[in-house]
Amino acid sequence: MVPHLITALTGPINELEQRILESMPAIERWFRLEWMEHTPPFYTSVDVRNAGFKLAPVDTNLYPGGFNNLTDAMLPLAVQAAMAAIEKICPEAKNLLLIPEKHTRNTFYLANVATLVRIFHQAGLNVRLGTLDETITAPTPLTLADGSTLVVEPLIRKSGRLMLKDFDPCTILLNNDLSGGIPNILKNLEQQYLLPPLHAGWAVRRKSQHFAAYEEVAKKFAKLLGMDPWLLNPMYEQCGSVDFAEGTGIECVQSHADALLTKIRRKYKDYGINEKPFVIVKADNGTYGMGIMTVRDAKELDALNRRTKNKMSVVKDGQQVNEVIIQEGVPTYERVNGGVAEPVVYMVDRYVVGGFYRVHADRGIDENLNAPGASFVPLAFAEPASLARPGQKPGASAPNRFYMYGVVARLAMLAASYELERTDPNAEEREGVPA
Repeated sequence: MVPHLITALTGPINELEQRILESMPAIERWFRLEWMEHTPPFYTSVDVRNAGFKLAPVDTNLYPGGFNNLTDAMLPLAVQAAMAAIEKICPEAKNLLLIPEKHTRNTFYLANVATLVRIFHQAGLNVRLGTLDETITAPTPLTLADGSTLVVEPLIRKSGRLMLKDFDPCTILLNNDLSGGIPNILKNLEQQYLLPPLHAGWAVRRKSQHFAAYEEVAKKFAKLLGMDPWLLNPMYEQCGSVDFAEGTGIECVQSHADALLTKIRRKYKDYGINEKPFVIVKADNGTYGMGIMTVRDAKELDALNRRTKNKMSVVKDGQQVNEVIIQEGVPTYERVNGGVAEPVVYMVDRYVVGGFYRVHADRGIDENLNAPGASFVPLAFAEPASLARPGQKPGASAPNRFYMYGVVARLAMLAASYELERTDPNAEEREGVPA
């Protein structure tokens, strides 16, 4: 399946696909050398946008949900990657404690948790679920949409270790992005591996730090291929001390939006792109598609209505927005079943394990698709997305298109590894320098 693209089969993206396919040995060697120097996040999902003239990641999630949207044909890849990841971290691992989000009534999310349990069980681990919800004081069954159940259990902290009753794990996997802050029960664990690390959570992490690292990665990669890094990199600006509810700090957002729109127009003129540029203003931390708006003219920020202010003021877990990233908008010209679509690529360790299309029939090409009403169409093809077919015409082959998406997603994952290294509060201790 190759999704329908409005853009013609000639143009920058097809030239980029051709260049990527021709450079595949050099690209894979480059990634291999990077992974010798840097540790990939344990698992990652990346939202990619294909504008026909530009292909770029617009969001990188280090606590991905949605594993239930991968096809069964992709699960063996995820199991193999999980085996490789666990082997590196704790080769003798027998027990894995998985800590999901607290919103246990969301059956779609529970299906994701069930898929993760299945993946790690098939990777040879005993998997049990612990919850940060302090109202759960005994093993509690949760019913999924298909009638199956998951059991979540209260966490026990004992002598610097986190466990469940009669279950002492070597490895703890968070599928909770810590938007509401870092609970004390997770701090200062001894002789246990907590994945991802606490500073990967939204209590600490910032999108602007990620895209600063991505800009660096994109420049290195573009130099390897002899191309303009803008074709892969969304430009951005950042504003702190913003309060949409009170209307303070908006002038910073407005001036940066105006400057960014000017830069985009200049690039569009250079490439002969006849499009109206836009920027996306979103919370610098947080997920779930909250705190996001499209701005096509900086003057739009002069008179935000109450509903927009309220939407932009709070993200997940009621966290107030006071920092925003203003990101170059990348339109998506992909269509699946007539709806606007964007690919979401999933990785475990450094391996692409699959993905799906996020489709929204009621959203435009310049809007956020991660919103109520979105549907998910698995990437369905016989062979893994990571294997390309050199020699085929650009745009004609699903494996080639998805190989290209996998390359861009891995660039974002590599940027996340740079980002986590730079924000690691224990980095100096690890290098033998007193903190």
